[in-house]
Amino acid sequence: MPNNSLKKILLVLLLPSAMSSNAYAASVQAPVDIASIANFAVLSSSGITDVPDSEIIGDVGTSPITGAALLITCTEVVGRIYTVADAGPPCAINAAALLTTAVSDMEAAYTDAASRTSPDSVELAGGELGGLTFEPGLHRWSSAVTISDDVTLEGGPNDVWIFQIAGTMNLATSKNVILVGGALAQNIFWQVAGAVTLGTYSHIEGVILAKTNIAMQTGATINGKLFAQTAVTLDMNKVTGSPAATACSPPILLGSR
Repeated sequence: MPNNSLKKILLVLLLPSAMSSNAYAASVQAPVDIASIANFAVLSSSGITDVPDSEIIGDVGTSPITGAALLITCTEVVGRIYTVADAGPPCAINAAALLTTAVSDMEAAYTDAASRTSPDSVELAGGELGGLTFEPGLHRWSSAVTISDDVTLEGGPNDVWIFQIAGTMNLATSKNVILVGGALAQNIFWQVAGAVTLGTYSHIEGVILAKTNIAMQTGATINGKLFAQTAVTLDMNKVTGSPAATACSPPILLGSR
């Protein structure tokens, strides 16, 4: 057999094994529907606290009507600040009905992501994602996930990633989620049942749908959105949730599901 033919056969035999050690693929997933809350960069069900100065690009809101603190200043937000009663800064818009709908839609988005079936991987690497590369698809863990080194998501602008995490998620200090191949943050969904911690000076891409709280430690950044069914805490962070946001844009009327 000619040497070139033998090399081709060997490559075909070896390629699946080589790919499975680092790149994990690949069902075709529909994006999680967040259209009615797409203008929000930060949305919380029980308050948002902040160590200034943070920078949030996109709308900010918290509900329910009572007991929801919104401790952030007007100058930190490029977008609208929605609150209830007198719970927010002077520039905030009192929008109780809008926020009730927004929180309901946030919870529905979480349920959508959590209910996806037929995962492409289950319990991958025991929940330690550092150093791995993920192709588009659905990936599931029944306990905590830790990212102790950079992780890469590789795919095109129409590809979707959904990470179903039944425990907590922790991104280590100064580590990053990196996109290659044209992948977009708007198509990446981190559905997390436990608390989410983004370590000091870390960076993540995508929409975080948290059943409980999201804590961004000092200097952490996200290109995406923070949606928490309890609290969000910020500490001199940058949240790029809606790059087209402007402070004078009109409020978006949210559609109910």
